[in-house]
Amino acid sequence: MFPMENEQITAGKKNQTRPLQLHHHHQADEVKLAGLAISFNIRLRAADMPSAMQERALRHARALLDSVTRRRPNPTLLARSLKKEFDAVYGPAWHCVAGKSFGSFVTHSPGGFLYFSVDSFYFLLFKTQVHVIAQPISPNT
Repeated sequence: MFPMENEQITAGKKNQTRPLQLHHHHQADEVKLAGLAISFNIRLRAADMPSAMQERALRHARALLDSVTRRRPNPTLLARSLKKEFDAVYGPAWHCVAGKSFGSFVTHSPGGFLYFSVDSFYFLLFKTQVHVIAQPISPNT
């Protein structure tokens, strides 16, 4: 479900390596995330995102759907809320697509992609880089 890093560090002697101790931490994060997904009726479809950020997205999406009073949630409002949450917490520019049926093909910043479903709603959350465009200098100045 989640890619495991295959990192090794040198133990001090030539050609002698040992596994990096972060593996245990990553596995614990994955187990915690899997438990959260099960308890919230969420399926993680694809991810390139740190576990803590994934957890924030899953909790926010579950809370959004739980707070909907209408029989049919508005996908645009769901996407807008999750996008604004991530913009506020992690900086711009996040994008979100939410709904029951959509196609997509996106390019995302490293560590900024999550695709998951909550009940029957699907969420695609991804980040892109923002490039500030300098204002052109007026010829009259």
